Amino acid sequence: MLILGLESSCDETAAALVTGDRQVLAHRLAGQEAAHRPYGGVVPEIAARAHVEVLQPLVEAALAYAGKTLADVDAIAATAGPGLIGGVLVGLVTGKALAHAAGKPLIAVNHLEGHALSPRLADPDLDFPYLLLLVSGGHCQLLLVEGVARYRRLATTIDDAAGEAFDKTAKILGLGFPGGPAVERAAAAGDARAVPLPRPLKGSPEPHFSFAGLKAAVARMAPDHAAADVAASFQQAVVDCLIDRTRRALDKADGATALVVAGGVAANGAVRAALQALAAEHGLRFVAPPAWLCTDNAAMIAWAGAERFAAGLTDPLDTAARARWPLDPDAEKVRGAGVKA
Repeated sequence: MLILGLESSCDETAAALVTGDRQVLAHRLAGQEAAHRPYGGVVPEIAARAHVEVLQPLVEAALAYAGKTLADVDAIAATAGPGLIGGVLVGLVTGKALAHAAGKPLIAVNHLEGHALSPRLADPDLDFPYLLLLVSGGHCQLLLVEGVARYRRLATTIDDAAGEAFDKTAKILGLGFPGGPAVERAAAAGDARAVPLPRPLKGSPEPHFSFAGLKAAVARMAPDHAAADVAASFQQAVVDCLIDRTRRALDKADGATALVVAGGVAANGAVRAALQALAAEHGLRFVAPPAWLCTDNAAMIAWAGAERFAAGLTDPLDTAARARWPLDPDAEKVRGAGVKA
């Protein structure tokens, strides 16, 4: 099985070729950091235009590197949401065009499912079900991954995602963009006990996450403390919240084979170390993809496509792009106007 994957949901444009036995034959990615850096965050219109310019050349480069043509591909997998709708449309329409022209099946991949299944691309021994902390710029969820297309959401954020809080903190401290790596670098030189920051919902019987109050506290405290100390204290507060909520979810994750983390924030070393310790505390395997597979990429989309294709799941060419697309549409609604389902 050979799957061509396309990713364009935010500010990374990527194309990859992945086989059913977990070989990444090619992966080509174009970032947009320089274009968005002056604004301190992603500008959707700029992102969409950049995707239009580079996606087709990336597809051609990936095929050429692998020595393949579209005729060799078994299916085209493209991110169909959730994400910035302009960017999602670019990738999905490109995937539809390639699928139609080559007479290949289309697989419309949920970007979150790409993250959720990416650990299985990196670790062939990871079996269902597993407890997943999916933590990124747009989402912060705890999911019981029961199988392909089978997800039970145990918790989500009632306001902001952890990755969004990292980006906002970096902007407040003037650390640059992208925010996550910048905060982690600054934190390495700071004192995590120097700034008294809150741990929203820590210890609460409510299962969910909240980071809006932490962002606000950083803005209040930053003028009176060294940037490195604010960064370190903020990072520790996020870690404490993630561990507290994940520990609570483990009590409800009966039969989980492993504790797994995925998404852009999963590349953070402090987050990984704390989760690894938590898994050991509960006698579970800890699985985290390599850092390059945590951030947005096309290999995870191709792999999710491979898993779905193997399960007989394909999509019609009139499949719509979605700005929001929950993995567990039956999950109970939670409070909060900015819920990231």
